[in-house]
Amino acid sequence: MGEETTSLGGIHISSNAVADIAYHALLESYGVVGLAPMNLADGIVKSITREPSKGVVVRYNGEDIDIEVNIIVEYGTRINSVAESVKNTIVFHVEKALGLKVNSVSVHVTGLRVSDTA
Repeated sequence: MGEETTSLGGIHISSNAVADIAYHALLESYGVVGLAPMNLADGIVKSITREPSKGVVVRYNGEDIDIEVNIIVEYGTRINSVAESVKNTIVFHVEKALGLKVNSVSVHVTGLRVSDTA
């Protein structure tokens, strides 16, 4: 998946490129504060490398792209609506940028954050 060979050469789309597209797409969604690491090791790596897409996992399964994201949502927003918006936004941006079909997007809300209004 993510590979194409033509008479001029080959094209390979890495899972990191798809993760970056998904990351920037989900930040456009209303109510999303940021990403949460998938586990403790990812949290440590994210803090050391400052790699923003560590809360996004992309899996190629044959011709299918499966994306999994862990997000932190703004307190007071409708969590279901935010998660659905994130899913739709990611599918739209990835399919538009790559011309490939996204099979599934799993959105895990791992936390809420109260913004400072003071």
